[in-house]
Amino acid sequence: MAAIRLGDVAPNFTAMSTEGEINFHDWLGDGWGVLFSHPADYTPVCTTELGTVAKYKAEFDKRNVKVVALSVDGLESHHGWVNDINETQNTTVNFPIIADEDRKVSELYDMIHPNADSNATVRSVFVIGDDKKVKLTITYPASTGRNFDELLRVIDSLQLTAYHKVATPANWNNGDECVVVPAVTNEEIPALFPKGYKEIKPYLRMTPQPNLN
Repeated sequence: MAAIRLGDVAPNFTAMSTEGEINFHDWLGDGWGVLFSHPADYTPVCTTELGTVAKYKAEFDKRNVKVVALSVDGLESHHGWVNDINETQNTTVNFPIIADEDRKVSELYDMIHPNADSNATVRSVFVIGDDKKVKLTITYPASTGRNFDELLRVIDSLQLTAYHKVATPANWNNGDECVVVPAVTNEEIPALFPKGYKEIKPYLRMTPQPNLN
């Protein structure tokens, strides 16, 4: 199984979910997407993760990002588990969960790592851009729940740098200064970055975040 690399077109698939049949590329439409797997239904860490994603849906919507979860359990199991998530996490699951009983999607996205567990998926995350290309992959072990604040931070960076000639420095958060990419000359900066810039070194130039007023 070839690994999916950054810049690859996200493999398309059709699968059943808690919200009906999904053709992944059609479902994404012109927006961004997050596909994330969880090892199994009715597991404690996954319960907290899916509850958190439900609470963050407005934040994903604001960024034009659709979220879909996946495990190798079936639809009946998913629907029962959703009731538990809603009850224990004080929320309402508001995104689809794919039932990948035949492991078709898990294998397509290399989500099963035999040296970790030969049956369950690891905690994979794929962020997919509006061009259907993979922008970010993160893999967590089953024992470590994901940080969805960090995922939103990374999406902010990905969307900013997709449309502006900047990069984001260490520990950047939305609203912080950005790095002017090396390909931009000093002569080009006034037109691209009218807020100005400061040069720390010729290769390290900082500018206010360009997509904020």
